Amino acid sequence: MGMVSKRSGTEVPFMPVRTTSKTITFRRPFCLKGVDRLLPPADYRVVTDEELIEGLSFSAYHRVSTVIFVPAERGGAVEMVTIDPSDLQAAQEQDARDANTSPSSIRADAVAGGNQGVAA
Repeated sequence: MGMVSKRSGTEVPFMPVRTTSKTITFRRPFCLKGVDRLLPPADYRVVTDEELIEGLSFSAYHRVSTVIFVPAERGGAVEMVTIDPSDLQAAQEQDARDANTSPSSIRADAVAGGNQGVAA
């Protein structure tokens, strides 16, 4: 089962692609491999393309690419940067650790949690 190429007229294998998009929020400036500058805290769109693995008795997909949309260095443009999902995960984990140790989040936790966990 394939598609006929308009250029050559020959059949080319068709690989169904699934695209997912999500928004990730960074609360602190962060670094990401593939981007040569510090990125500001903001909401970032991340898009992942996956191809169906054929020949299995169940549906399974193989990740083909993951990209993040970041502000360009100049002007109001946006750059699409190919990234490794594990690098993105590491940046998210670092952002969460940084957010949990900031004075403002500690104050918010103390107010929300009352005196729980506070040694007298």
